[in-house]
Amino acid sequence: MGKGAVKGCNTSPDDRQFRSAVETGAFPVDHFDHRAHLRLAYIYLAETECVASTVELVKTALTGLLAQAGIPPSEKYHATLTEAWLNLVAARMHSDNTTYQDVADFLRRHAELLDTKLLLTYYSESCLYSEVARNTFKEPDLNACSSHE
Repeated sequence: MGKGAVKGCNTSPDDRQFRSAVETGAFPVDHFDHRAHLRLAYIYLAETECVASTVELVKTALTGLLAQAGIPPSEKYHATLTEAWLNLVAARMHSDNTTYQDVADFLRRHAELLDTKLLLTYYSESCLYSEVARNTFKEPDLNACSSHE
């Protein structure tokens, strides 16, 4: 069990193998769904604790995975979706003194994060799905997202 930088947020050997597969481009892009995004976010946040540093790590991993699969990152990578989900995951990781054994344990306890529409609590569709939001992080236009730095 990997001890994370965030107290009580641990990762499993399987989590670390997943991270490695994403970073090396070995993970199948067609299997990289919402849960996989949350998993990668948790793993990086557990190791670094800082959302700003994690944004760059996740961006590098995702754009590398896309490029490895022959998909132009500019067609798929979304800056606001990435950073907003990282903020939500970080907020849940710091919301109490719970110890998480791994990503699966974390997601069991915070199943609301599995709702792909959750960000629409904070963003209007026109803001979230704009071209500007795809290319650069935009702050929520409806409600503030919690974050932890």
